[in-house]
Amino acid sequence: MAITKKKVTKAIKPKAKKKTAKKTIKSTTTIIKKPNKKLKKARKNKYSNQELKEFKVILLQKLEEARKEHKYLHDSILHLNEHGTDDTASSFKSFEDTPTHIEKEYLHQMADRQRQFINHLENALVRIENKSYGVCRVTGKLISKERLKSVPHATLSIEAKLNQQEN
Repeated sequence: MAITKKKVTKAIKPKAKKKTAKKTIKSTTTIIKKPNKKLKKARKNKYSNQELKEFKVILLQKLEEARKEHKYLHDSILHLNEHGTDDTASSFKSFEDTPTHIEKEYLHQMADRQRQFINHLENALVRIENKSYGVCRVTGKLISKERLKSVPHATLSIEAKLNQQEN
C-alpha cells in the first residue's frame, strides 16, 4: 500500500500580555493519506501472479478434459472406419450408407470444434506466461474474474462482446 506524506507548517502566534513581546512558534504535522481502494482497482490493468496461478489451474483442468473428449471423438471416428466380417455381404455395400456417413461427418465436426477449443485454451496458457491474460483485446480493461472462471479462454470483456454482437 502506497502511503503519501505531506508536511503542513502552521504559524502559531500566542497571545501575549505585552504587545512588545511577539513570539512565533512553528508546528509541523504529518498527514498520512491512504489511497482509495476503488481508485486502485480502477487503475489495475493486469492480474497478480497469484491470480494468474489460480487461472492456470482452471485452464489446465479444462485442457485435460478437452483432450480426453477429443481423443474419445477421434477414437469414435476410427471405430466407424473399422469393419468386421459382418458387413462383407453385397447387401452391405449399397450406395445408401448415409446414416454412417452422417454420423461420421458429425463426429468430424465435433472433433474439429474440440481441437479449436484446445487451441484457445493453449493460447490462454501462453497469455498467462506473458502476463497478458485477462486483458480485453478491444478495450484494454480487465475481464471480470467471474467471466474468466466460466470462459477461461475469453479474450473479450462482456462489454466488448456485447458491442461485437450488436455490430
